[in-house]
Amino acid sequence: MLKEEIKQLAREIWHDVVKIRRHLHRYPELSFSEYETSAYIKSILDEWGIAWTAMADTGIVAIVEGEQHSDRVIALRADMDALPIQEANDLDYVSLHPGVMHACGHDAHTASLLGSLRILQSLKNKFGGTIKFIFQPGEEKIPGGASQMIQEGVLDHPKPQIVLGQHVLPSLEVGKIGIRPGKYMASVDEIYVKVRGKGGHGAQPHQNIDPVLISAHLIIALQQIVSRNANPAHPTVLSFGKVIANGATNIIPDEVAMEGTFRTMDETWRSEAHQKMKKMAESLAESMGGTCDFTILKGYPVLINDPEVSAQVSRHATTYLGPDQVEDLNIWMAAEDFAYYSHHAASCFYMLGVHNKTKGIESSLHTPTFKLDEDALQLSTGLMAYLAIMINQ
Repeated sequence: MLKEEIKQLAREIWHDVVKIRRHLHRYPELSFSEYETSAYIKSILDEWGIAWTAMADTGIVAIVEGEQHSDRVIALRADMDALPIQEANDLDYVSLHPGVMHACGHDAHTASLLGSLRILQSLKNKFGGTIKFIFQPGEEKIPGGASQMIQEGVLDHPKPQIVLGQHVLPSLEVGKIGIRPGKYMASVDEIYVKVRGKGGHGAQPHQNIDPVLISAHLIIALQQIVSRNANPAHPTVLSFGKVIANGATNIIPDEVAMEGTFRTMDETWRSEAHQKMKKMAESLAESMGGTCDFTILKGYPVLINDPEVSAQVSRHATTYLGPDQVEDLNIWMAAEDFAYYSHHAASCFYMLGVHNKTKGIESSLHTPTFKLDEDALQLSTGLMAYLAIMINQ
C-alpha cells in the first residue's frame, strides 16, 4: 500500500532530515544572502543525482519525473532564509551566526522538502507527471523571493497546475496539520512616513511647528481608515512599530520618522486604503503647518488557498494521518510570499503542527526561544510526498 510505503520511507530517512535541519539551523542566513545554504542544498542534490537549476541568485529548482505516463505538473515549495534575531535557546545545534536565527522554521521547511524529494525519487515508478521542488530565497523580506522566482520562470517549462507549501505552526500540536480554504493570510505593505516641521526650544512651542504633535495626531487619525472606512467584513490591520523623534526633553526636532505595516484580506480595499492613507497624512500635516512624505512599499498579496485543492489536501491528509488530525484554521493576519504562487496557480498552503508542551516546545514564531518538535519532520516529509502523488491524479 502506497501510504504505508511512504510512511516507512519517511521513518527511514528521518534521522537524515533532522541532520539536514540542524545543519541549516547552525548556519542561518538572512533574506537574499542564502549563499552557504544554497550551496549546501546543491551539494545534497548532487549527491543524490538530482539535476537542479539556479535562479533568483540563491534559489534552486529541482525536478523528479514520474515513470508513468501523465501530463500533470505539481510544484512543492520551501523557503530557506532566516531572521535577524539572536537565538536564546540552549541547544547543541544553536545558531553560530550572531544575530541571525531560523526563528520561523524555514530550516525545517527546506529539510522537509529535501526529504520529500528523496522519497519521491525512490518511488518514481509509482506515479506519473512532473514534480518541481522549489527552494526559495527571501520570504521574509519584500519584494519576496517568490516574486523573483516567478519572474525568472519557476512556474514555466513546465507550468504546474498545482503548488503546495507547508509552514510550521507552534500553536498546533505535533502530529497535526491545519488548513483553511479560500483567503487565508493577509496582504502586507510597509509604510514609511516622514513628518517635517520646524524644530526649536521646547519652552517656545509657539515659535515652532511641532512634528511630534503632528505625528501623534496622524497615528490616531490613520486608525480611522480601519475603524470608519474599512468594511467590517474585510479584516484590516494598521500598526506603527517604529517612531523616531531625535529631539530631547527640551528640544523639538525638525522631523519625525515613522514605520508601520498595513494588512488586509481584500485587494480592492487595499488599493483604496493606500490612497486614503496618503491623502489623509498629507492633508493633516499641511493643516497643522507641516509637510508629510508618505511612502507605501507594496508587499505580498492576499494568500488564497484554492478550495478544490484544499479539499483534496484535507481528504488525503486525513487518510495519511488518521481522523481528527486535520484541523480547520481561522484567517491569519500574518503574511507570506507563497501568496504570489496562489495568484498564478491553484495552490494550498497548510500548517504543520510542531507544538509539544511536554517537551517544553511552546514559543511563538519570530522569537529568540522558538523551537520545534523534530518528530514533525517525519510527518512533513512523508505527507508532502503522499500529497504530491495523490492530488489531481
